[in-house]
Amino acid sequence: MGAAALAALMLAPPDAQAAASAGAPVHRPSASPAPSATPSAAPSASPSASPSPSPSPSASPSPALTPSDVRIHTYAYGSHARQIMDVWWHTVGPRRPAVFVIHGGWWSGGDKKYMTSISRSYSQLGYTVVNLDYRLSGDAAWPAQRTDVLTAVNAVRRHAAFFNTDPSRYVLIGFSAGGHLAAAVGAYGDGRPGLRGVVGISPPVSPLSAFTDGSAFGSKEQQKLRKAAIKLAGGCTPAQCPRVWSSMEVPFHASAGDPPMLAFHSSEEFVPPYQSEMLEESLASVGVRMTVKTMAGTQHSAPLYREPGVAETVQAWIIARLGRVAG
Repeated sequence: MGAAALAALMLAPPDAQAAASAGAPVHRPSASPAPSATPSAAPSASPSASPSPSPSPSASPSPALTPSDVRIHTYAYGSHARQIMDVWWHTVGPRRPAVFVIHGGWWSGGDKKYMTSISRSYSQLGYTVVNLDYRLSGDAAWPAQRTDVLTAVNAVRRHAAFFNTDPSRYVLIGFSAGGHLAAAVGAYGDGRPGLRGVVGISPPVSPLSAFTDGSAFGSKEQQKLRKAAIKLAGGCTPAQCPRVWSSMEVPFHASAGDPPMLAFHSSEEFVPPYQSEMLEESLASVGVRMTVKTMAGTQHSAPLYREPGVAETVQAWIIARLGRVAG
């Protein structure tokens, strides 16, 4: 069995492994993270309101823009149709640090295909890139989404040699709801092995605050975020299931082993900067540095990332924690 087929088998769901052992053909991963690579069993669940929590769809990676030594394949890290990830890795040179990209979409929608151009940008910097999907709130309630990110990270670290990746150096970057998941992984337990940093772009790290802000006096988007947080919690309010909401509330879980974090918000967006400032204060109390940057305006998530200077600042911050890739 070839190396690519072996890696696909190791990362495939149990039913695919059983088929392989019985001599049946194993589905080969897609050679590119095109939208069609998403299994047909996973219906589209794009968020309906603006501002969009994800970048505009981008085309499949262009050979002219993707380094010639980069391989891009889609792998399953679980048995659910949405437990898949696009891995971009360099086949030559030293083992590369990794950047895990987590899409947004109110926890109930979105898709990794919207992160293709951002994934490409970090691949061009020389990093391994993992652009992942996860179970949405309509598929499973919290903490399934955090569990999926942890599982994808562990899968890549476990097969680090195959992906020419350094398992001791990686960062997470999440957009909107994906930023909440990235921060929740960063604050899970007393630190994650190899995690060097977490970046959130408009991350709703305090669902409890989103619940309060989304009252009848909140904006349309704030009211939608409140409903999305309730759905993430399995349909219950903070009063009905306080333990679930406590688990979702990232500032409650800061510990000394957490990685440094960076968050960007717009001053007037529906996920206000004070959510990340709450996390910043919690992390500071245990000696972990977090930087919260606020831009003027109302832009949210990917549109905010595209504002002048934001992507460049994020990339510089990630490079400072992962190092530049030589060769």
